[in-house]
Amino acid sequence: MKTYRQFSGQFNGQLMLKSAAVLLSLLLFAGGAAYAQEEQDNTKTKQAQAVSKEVYDQLQKAQELVDAKDNAGALRIANRLYNPDKLTEYEQANVLNYLGFIYYNMEDIPNAIRSYERMVAIPSLEPQMLKQTTYTLAQLYTMEEQYQQALTTLDKWFVMETNPAPEPFILRAQALYQLQRFKEMIEPIENAMQVATNRGNPIKEDWYILLSFAYFQDENYAKVRDVHKILLANWPKKRYWFQLAGAYTELGEDQNLIAAYDAAHTQGLLEKETEFVTMAQLYLQREVPYKAATLLEKEMESGRVSQDAKNYRLLSQAWMLSQEDAKAIPALREAAARSTDGELDVRLGNSYLNIGEHSDCVAAVRNGLRKGGLKSPDNAQISLGMCLYNLKEYNDAKSAFRQAARTTRSRRVANQWITVIDAEIARNEAIREARRAAEKKRQEVEERRARSGRAP
Repeated sequence: MKTYRQFSGQFNGQLMLKSAAVLLSLLLFAGGAAYAQEEQDNTKTKQAQAVSKEVYDQLQKAQELVDAKDNAGALRIANRLYNPDKLTEYEQANVLNYLGFIYYNMEDIPNAIRSYERMVAIPSLEPQMLKQTTYTLAQLYTMEEQYQQALTTLDKWFVMETNPAPEPFILRAQALYQLQRFKEMIEPIENAMQVATNRGNPIKEDWYILLSFAYFQDENYAKVRDVHKILLANWPKKRYWFQLAGAYTELGEDQNLIAAYDAAHTQGLLEKETEFVTMAQLYLQREVPYKAATLLEKEMESGRVSQDAKNYRLLSQAWMLSQEDAKAIPALREAAARSTDGELDVRLGNSYLNIGEHSDCVAAVRNGLRKGGLKSPDNAQISLGMCLYNLKEYNDAKSAFRQAARTTRSRRVANQWITVIDAEIARNEAIREARRAAEKKRQEVEERRARSGRAP
């Protein structure tokens, strides 16, 4: 089963079903004595439905016990009263209705269900009571996690009800959710929203959450995005920002993704390390590395982002991309010290090279080469050679470049540097020779002057 990504607080695919408010209402009885009323229609006379005084009195006693919190006593009376052989179908319906009500009060849902199942099986049950009890059964099946039975019963109820309220549609969507028929949830939820709108009633937050989940399972990320915009407009919560960001990720709307995270950050909703790191990575992705660096540095100092090799590596990368090599160096030093391979040491050496700290560059790159595990040791040798060249350690520099020249991709660059060094050595030797010749000439002139007795 799919679930929302990232969102650190994200919707986790579990929906808590609220206890259904079961509508249990007794039929209105005639007060006092039993009665029967005859109606004349055009073809026949029909006996109107009624309850006897005995049944009425017993149910009244049961009601008094319920009011006194004596559900067990009320249950005994109702159970003694229920005898299909002695009761009319109308009286049976009344007693079963009351039995279901008492069992529900006692939180004995299975027996409440059995009472209502017997009730709806009565052939002469009047249509309104049949409809009400069918819906009650759907709610009770849901409470008992009999979701397929709840769905089947709801479908029967929808046939009877010509003008359903929004809530039965939501109940149907909840049953579908529990049966993992996620895509089928969309239609009843949208129906509930439409009915609520037509009646001028507000649409509930939970409905939007259900709908968003259904759209997500349908991989309709544009709809997920739109629903979360509504959620944020009406119920601004942290998790909705991250779920909106997840929708933007699926849609490839990177600019909007960053805007969503940035809005959450501006509102102070980022709290977890993963959230700050994700925000920094998004800044890097959108080529605003300075924001990434300042965010990471601040949160690492505050302790909300851990000072480990991975985060120092990211911080140094952000500073380097910001062309702030001096600021990258402390982060690189910390990251390199915590790393078992030499990659970060070489990167540290390159930062030293960029700011002209050539001795530190040599030490860092050599440390990286010693650690090993380098992806491009030839490039490390190039960096080492350049630092040694700037220190005028030409022989060691040429040795580093010769090491780099062993690989095809670095051979041309390394040989160019060797040529430069050889030319530099030759030029320096020429300069030294010229200086030696000039010194020799000066000495010869002084000697001639001395021999001639002239002052220098």
